[in-house]
Amino acid sequence: MHIHGQPHRSIEADHATRAARILDQTFLPHHVEWRDLQTMENAAEAIQVMRVRGAPLIGATASFGMFFALRDDASDAALQRAYDVLHATRPTAVNLRWALDRVKRVVSPLPVEKRADAAWSEALAICDEDVRTNHAIGRHALELFRAIQSKKADPTTPLNVMTHCNAGWLAAVDWGMALAPVYQAHDAGMNIHVWVSETRPRGQGASLTAWELREHGVPHTLIVDNNAGHLLQRGLVDLVIVGADRVTAQGDVANKIGTYLKALAAKAHNVPFYVALPASTIDWTIIDGIRDIPIEQRSAHEVTHMSGLNAEGMRQEILITPAGTQARNDGFDVTPASLVTALVTEHGVFGANVESLRRLQSKL
Repeated sequence: MHIHGQPHRSIEADHATRAARILDQTFLPHHVEWRDLQTMENAAEAIQVMRVRGAPLIGATASFGMFFALRDDASDAALQRAYDVLHATRPTAVNLRWALDRVKRVVSPLPVEKRADAAWSEALAICDEDVRTNHAIGRHALELFRAIQSKKADPTTPLNVMTHCNAGWLAAVDWGMALAPVYQAHDAGMNIHVWVSETRPRGQGASLTAWELREHGVPHTLIVDNNAGHLLQRGLVDLVIVGADRVTAQGDVANKIGTYLKALAAKAHNVPFYVALPASTIDWTIIDGIRDIPIEQRSAHEVTHMSGLNAEGMRQEILITPAGTQARNDGFDVTPASLVTALVTEHGVFGANVESLRRLQSKL
């Protein structure tokens, strides 16, 4: 994708120095800042404080973290320590564990002196595969977009797509999940418009999704989170598409807090609700998402404070509540499979149910 007209990925490898650099998302949308990662601790900190976020990108960043650790010490003890430290950074997104398991599985049988090279190669492979995977997700979802557009009373009017949080290229290595078909539709000349919900408390929709869409020239409108139901009720939304941080074997979806409310409203007004995800985001070990998916509890500070640019163009944080107000900050919620129209993966479109997902699992 592009930043100021130049092609970039959200995480980029420096082959000469065997380091990586990330687009630090905590500075967006007002400043573009790149940050070098050279140690396992750098990678863990970037994930923990959300310099990188989004399930696929978290996994890719963690894979480089494993390489950095093994470059310094490739012993079994160091391997396990790196795995444990990185795994503890974010509890909900399953791609983190998937990437760590993948690197560990590749390097464990190797002699100590070959482990770092193998980890570097695997981190690069994870990144390149993510790009191909997300492009494929976009192709499959684009067919759904076209089918819905063709059934409109006036197919020349915009296809109004609603999304939540950020499941674009900033949440992945490139292309993204929910936004991949949006970019492909726009590039193909489809008349498309995106409703972007702000996504309190961190505002990933307002700061990240809106920034991405602007950089790509996709028409979009920012809305407050609580406007979603109103727009769905008024027939101003043709489909909802979101990403996911973890999906269970029966199709329950953990995603950014607020997703469940959009799914409920979409169901009430017969609007398709799609979830776009790589198959690596499916946790085949659990069935019941409400019972079994751990929900990250984040700092109350994110709820009680907001940051932005002041009149002088300086970044400033302000308190928006009475001093000492208690706040709960669940990072995610779980949308039951019964509210999901379909899951869009790199292998095609599947129902959110055990039988359909078993067919997907057989392809992996």
